[in-house]
Amino acid sequence: MEEYDVIVLGTGIKECVLSGLMSLSGKKVLHIDKNSYHGGESASISPLEELYRRFKVAGPPKSIRRGKEWNVDLVPKFFLATGQLVKILVHTEVTRYLDFKVVEGSYVFKAGKVHKVPATEEDAQSSDLMGMFDKRRFKKLLHFVLNFDKRNPRTHQDVDPEKTTTRELFSRFDLGQDVIEFTGHAIALHSSESYLDQPCLETINRIRLYCESLSRHNTSPYLYPLYGLGELPQGFARLSAEYGGTFLLNKPVDEIVMDNGKVKAVKSDGKVFHCKQLICDPSYVPNRVRKMGRVIRVICLLNHPVKNTHEASSCQIIIPQTELNRKSDIYICVVSYSHSLASDGMYIATVSTTVETITPEKEVQPALELLEPIMQKFVSITNLLVPNEDGRKSQIFVSRSYDATNHFDSECEDIKDMYRRITGAELCFGRPRNLSHNSDDD
Repeated sequence: MEEYDVIVLGTGIKECVLSGLMSLSGKKVLHIDKNSYHGGESASISPLEELYRRFKVAGPPKSIRRGKEWNVDLVPKFFLATGQLVKILVHTEVTRYLDFKVVEGSYVFKAGKVHKVPATEEDAQSSDLMGMFDKRRFKKLLHFVLNFDKRNPRTHQDVDPEKTTTRELFSRFDLGQDVIEFTGHAIALHSSESYLDQPCLETINRIRLYCESLSRHNTSPYLYPLYGLGELPQGFARLSAEYGGTFLLNKPVDEIVMDNGKVKAVKSDGKVFHCKQLICDPSYVPNRVRKMGRVIRVICLLNHPVKNTHEASSCQIIIPQTELNRKSDIYICVVSYSHSLASDGMYIATVSTTVETITPEKEVQPALELLEPIMQKFVSITNLLVPNEDGRKSQIFVSRSYDATNHFDSECEDIKDMYRRITGAELCFGRPRNLSHNSDDD
């Protein structure tokens, strides 16, 4: 009889991060995946022919050669350079197994055009998103945020971070509606308008995080791994193995065995593996999750950079919800040959958003028009699944599906929340050290 402290089902990014953290803390971990590859819902697909097969599309055409040079992420998300996921990577030393490169630009869609997101005083001065007076007010807000210290009331300027709403904060700096829009959605990275009526501390921290990440690399606050996100689960798999963890790929999960409402074991391929706790993605426990919405993603293959992005070989573009009278933002993630994800001169742009109507493809049409001409589109619509319970009673801890955003903020919150429920402790990291990345990208 084989006994483990923790069994992890699925090799998505969140499951692999938690598996690595459990192994690192001395737990005996068994990691099982029903697929023959790492990544699950967030897998990286290679060669390119496999992507066409997966979406049942004929091709690829002869004009797109060397399919082995392609690594297409099904759920691409950028890393903020000083963000939580980078801290987890440094804390676990998984950075030993990964190489990162800076994303070349951060943009916001406004009045029918793509604009660079201004997040420094220099950017604000040259930005065409604001008039002269708005530029001054925006610079004052940046100055306030970057000097703000929660523990030092002198820096608060009569703002109570726990009571003053973000709407009141913006009003205090007399920001115009256009400035509020790109600050809230393209800098603070809020995905809806509800943040405006919440205490402003969260937004202050988010703006500061964006600005501090940008100060690391200048071109944008974002990083992306060379060869794609598929490197991430594999890095954590190596970490887990280093600390005695066991990985079983391509193994069916026949049954999750319960005893008095609590997980006892997992049956796989005729064997019974006992455990005290179980971590898994929603696909392994369909009766323990509920649907909260749907996400549409459109992967587009391009042979040109996106217009008005200064020929950037990689970038993020956010279309704030108010631009299109929507309830949620639309995100565009652009990567290319520069991150070793496509053949020379080729680009991969992924459009994503939360579905709001019965015609999801129509909803993302404004974003697709920014990418034209498109060589090939691959459309997926997936359910956004969340666990029915917190797992403390059953000791089965289920991750949430990946949302429509193209950065890791909400996924990191899910990792931290699961870690808290699994261990009863907060996930803490040391100070981040420098990441391994190409020296010419600073």
